[in-house]
Amino acid sequence: MPRPELSELDHLREIERLAGTVTAAASAEGTLSYAADSDDATPLQRAVNALARELRHYHFPGDGCLEDEDRPTVRLAGVVVLRPASLPTGTEETYEAACARLGLEARAEGWALWNTWGKGGARVTMVVSSVDTTLGLLANWARGRDVHPVSPVPSQVVLIRQGWAGPMTFSRWGAERLGLAGQ
Repeated sequence: MPRPELSELDHLREIERLAGTVTAAASAEGTLSYAADSDDATPLQRAVNALARELRHYHFPGDGCLEDEDRPTVRLAGVVVLRPASLPTGTEETYEAACARLGLEARAEGWALWNTWGKGGARVTMVVSSVDTTLGLLANWARGRDVHPVSPVPSQVVLIRQGWAGPMTFSRWGAERLGLAGQ
C-alpha cells in the first residue's frame, strides 16, 4: 500500500515524532544527555544527544518553521482561547457574552487572545482568528517548550485592546518577565 502524500507541515511533524522516538529510546537506555557529551560517548550517542537538544517543538501553523512564514515572532505573555464549547476556567459568562463584551462576533471557530506588550511596554491584547496556531502554542507550552508564533498577517488580527484579557495561560517567557516563574 503506498504511503499517503504528506503536507510539508505533516512531514515536519512526522520527522519530529520519529526523532522523539529515537531520543525516548536513548533516554530509556540511560544514554541520553542534554548536557555536553562525555569524552567516552560514541558517535551514535553524540548524534542522538545533538538530535534531542535540537528538537524544537510540536509543529503548528504559524510556528515560523515553513519558508512562507518568514515573519518576526510575537513574544507573548500568555494566551486565552474563547470557543463555544470551552472557555477558560474561572470564566463566569457564556461564550456569546464574552464575545459581546469584547466587541466580537460569536463565531463557531472561536477566537484567540494574545496578550503581549505594545509600545512603551503597554499591555495589549491582540484578538486573532488563528485559533489553531494558539492551540499549537498551548500544546508546546504544556510540554515545557517556550515557543512563540510568527506575527499574524493583518487579516488575522481582528482588534487590539489595551490591557490583558484573562484568565490566561502564561508562556514561560511571559511568566519570567513578570516575575511569576516557579509559581
